[in-house]
Amino acid sequence: MNATLLLIADLVLRLAALLFLIRFLLQASKADFYNPISQFVVKGSDPLTRPLRALLPSLGSWDFASLLVGWIMCILFVVLITLGSLGISDYLILGLVRMLSVLIDFYFWSIIIVIIASFLSSGQYNPGLGLLQQLVEPLVAPIRRLLPDTGPLDFSPMIVILILTILQRALSGGLG
Repeated sequence: MNATLLLIADLVLRLAALLFLIRFLLQASKADFYNPISQFVVKGSDPLTRPLRALLPSLGSWDFASLLVGWIMCILFVVLITLGSLGISDYLILGLVRMLSVLIDFYFWSIIIVIIASFLSSGQYNPGLGLLQQLVEPLVAPIRRLLPDTGPLDFSPMIVILILTILQRALSGGLG
């Protein structure tokens, strides 16, 4: 396949997977549903996830329909780059690896954005940053509780970034 087409397919399928994975994370983290970005994600993902919810209902705050569609998007990319030369179990595993890689990239860059924004726009509210903080908090809060209080400096995001980097490198043997 042409390298340019592969790059475009990678971008489109990665963004599609990210849409559904963010939908899963919004519900799992109980983020603000009325945030305009949350509304965009919900409206953008509903056409594919609504029919699946009849077969795969949510359990509490876990929206498995969105997670499944995100995984399918990742599997589609693996099928595209391998041209159907692998077995079904290989596609399922490599799709899972890609999905985890997309999630790790999302969290890595979200934490970086939240860190930078906390220095640049302290005291100002932005719906995008507020939503990112709500999505990142479930990863950062447990580390924050383990660390000693350092006053105004919070080192927990840096530790989470380090852990995410290690996980991404561990996955890079797969299909990142």
